[in-house]
Amino acid sequence: MRKVTLFRIMNGNRQVGNMDWKLELMFAVRALVAAVLGGFIGWEREWHGREAGMRTYAAVALGSCVFALVSSHIPGAEPSRLAANIVTGVGFLGAGIILRDRGRTVGLTTAATIWSTAAVGTAVGFGMYLLATLTSLIIFGVLASHHIHGWKKSSGEGVEGTSAANEFDNNDSIER
Repeated sequence: MRKVTLFRIMNGNRQVGNMDWKLELMFAVRALVAAVLGGFIGWEREWHGREAGMRTYAAVALGSCVFALVSSHIPGAEPSRLAANIVTGVGFLGAGIILRDRGRTVGLTTAATIWSTAAVGTAVGFGMYLLATLTSLIIFGVLASHHIHGWKKSSGEGVEGTSAANEFDNNDSIER
């Protein structure tokens, strides 16, 4: 296979940075798949009037995918470390989404699904297409099941005598 030199970084006598077009095409396809799967999940959120929608979810999946791709192709890098940092970083993003408003928790489902969408993007980045696709379908199904007519919510009592399930599901949007 012919490699095209796009740029050169000299490290001693060694040349680093040859561009392999087949590899780059594979990266582009993975990035596109991650964005589509993330957008699919985000479409459900947007369709039901949530603050975070297609663009947010597609961006989270895409970013996670690209981080996974880069980490898996850097000599000496440990992809598992980067995957762990994606989990942590998106966890902080999710923590910023969760709010307490008049004694109610708001944004829990959005935070959880953004975190799960990062896992989808990471899986695509590492070439686990089936896992990423099935995970996306499961996330979408869980989100959509809440809107099925006749869906019965849990009657478990939460703090302050309110249903924890109702707080989790009904107050998911971020109110400003």
